[in-house]
Amino acid sequence: MRRGRRNRKTRYRKPRFLNRTRKEGWLPPSLESRIANIETWVRRIRKLCPITAISQELVRFDLQHKQNPEISGIEYQRGELFGFEVKEYLLAKWNRKCAYCGIENVPFEIEHILAKSKGGSNRVSNLCLSCHSCNQNKGNQPIEEFLKREPEVLKRVLAQAKAPLKDATAVNATRWELYRRLQSTGLPVELGSGGLTKFNRQTRGIEKTHAFDAACVGASTPEKLLLNGIKPLIIKAKGHGRRQRCGTNKFGFPIRHAPREKFFLCFQTGDLVTANVLTGKYAGTYTGRIAIRFRPRFKLTTGGKSFDVHPKYLKTIHKADGYEYAS
Repeated sequence: MRRGRRNRKTRYRKPRFLNRTRKEGWLPPSLESRIANIETWVRRIRKLCPITAISQELVRFDLQHKQNPEISGIEYQRGELFGFEVKEYLLAKWNRKCAYCGIENVPFEIEHILAKSKGGSNRVSNLCLSCHSCNQNKGNQPIEEFLKREPEVLKRVLAQAKAPLKDATAVNATRWELYRRLQSTGLPVELGSGGLTKFNRQTRGIEKTHAFDAACVGASTPEKLLLNGIKPLIIKAKGHGRRQRCGTNKFGFPIRHAPREKFFLCFQTGDLVTANVLTGKYAGTYTGRIAIRFRPRFKLTTGGKSFDVHPKYLKTIHKADGYEYAS
């Protein structure tokens, strides 16, 4: 199948050795999609609101220093950036909660998962946040012994400690390209640091959330922000479906083909609908997303459950646009 795809309809394809160069500003598709999502929502919001300027937090993460806080001198030649404190990184990584008991809004201490007296290092993969009580109770015990009665917590802590730095890497790789794209909108773009955002938030007595942080970016942050009762709309990119037209079994032989049509009875997979089911086991009113079938029997997913519903009971609220919305 792979050979067939490569060889058909490619008679006039240019030789591959002439296609090796990448244009300036090229980004991998995974990073390009992040910037494209921001561009999409800048355009949408400008249609609804009189936006006059944009503020961007230009953060850079020191990946070398996160992995090895003792790094210095010539060792930095193997890295790229510097200047972000380990404790701020741990606060973000552990969601401002104690890794062991999950308590919030208390003074935290930096805890070595494997105690230094037992040979543990200062690498960020060996660090977590802990409240004073848990830190004292653990002491220099191995974490397996300290959490032997809580295997789920042990599993979660060990997994979180090894979580990769992919998000920090993505921020480092896209920050300047995002700045250039925002400038192309024609609006003035203000840059601010992560430290300034934190200062603005703390001096105004605003709690730490992603949405409220965004309101505190840059020197243009007003002295008073009216945030009481504000509930942010959470948007997650979900894509427009797969491009794969042919499904195969584990041996690579075709077993199914995706239909060419995307719509049936004016509905599309991913549409947000209300369903007013009049009779049967699922009688009632529901709001959720549908997956179409090319017969009058669609799959409706709502509230963690799925069931079949006839399209005559459905009314579209929002057409599928590749995003998932929540509040």
